[in-house]
Amino acid sequence: MKKNVVWSFILLLIISMLAACGSGDAEETAQEEKKSGADTVLSRIEESKKLNVAFEGTYPPFNFLDDNDEFQGFDVDISNELAKRLDVEANFIATKWDGLIGGLKADKFDIIIGQMTVTEERKKSVDFTDPYVITGSVLVTREDTTDITKLEDIKGKKVGVGGGTTFEEVANSVEGADVKLYKAVSDYIQDLTNKRLDAIINDQLLISYNIKEEGLPIKIASDILNKDEIGMAVNKGNDDFIEKVNVALGEMKEDGTYNEIYKKWFGTEPLEN
Repeated sequence: MKKNVVWSFILLLIISMLAACGSGDAEETAQEEKKSGADTVLSRIEESKKLNVAFEGTYPPFNFLDDNDEFQGFDVDISNELAKRLDVEANFIATKWDGLIGGLKADKFDIIIGQMTVTEERKKSVDFTDPYVITGSVLVTREDTTDITKLEDIKGKKVGVGGGTTFEEVANSVEGADVKLYKAVSDYIQDLTNKRLDAIINDQLLISYNIKEEGLPIKIASDILNKDEIGMAVNKGNDDFIEKVNVALGEMKEDGTYNEIYKKWFGTEPLEN
């Protein structure tokens, strides 16, 4: 009887070991298939004929909803032109800023085209295409403010910036600045005009557009504080897709399409690297 029990135990142990080995083999095979391109962004968009593009959707003139609840803006036009050159259709997905990279890594969309500055920290999580915008941050104050014209002037001042942005890093570089974090740029522009903030830091193109379009009682108070390279973010391991995007972007610039889109939204020539 005891012998039967022992042999039964040994048999179960052998079966368990074989099952474990089989599971490991299956997992290894799945990983190899993924590495071989069975489920890359490029293969996915070529099969679906759809490019899922993520951005905030509340960041005019780059990406925003118009009165007909359709997305408009510089990023939208660039995305549509890119999709056309890749022979697919752009599908837009609005996502809060702090959820963009997490959503990309979870494959909720294929690419972020939403004014994301290329930084060393972000490059640890995602890969970037060549820059598609060169811009820079500036100090913005109310029209009657005269004592804030350079970065060091924000010491002891209340300064509004978007949380998790490079603008936050610029503001925090000044010791003694009272930095307030916001989720939406419209909120801290409003707090500036209502005198709850002394200054804000944001992109020169966005601020120029909003001053012109909304007639806001604010002004750009400084020169460019730092130059930002804006790239399109893609999940790591998709070099073939990034190469195709870079080729399409280069062609857009060579044939003048990029400049046409840029002038449409900003009324000026783009900054060069």
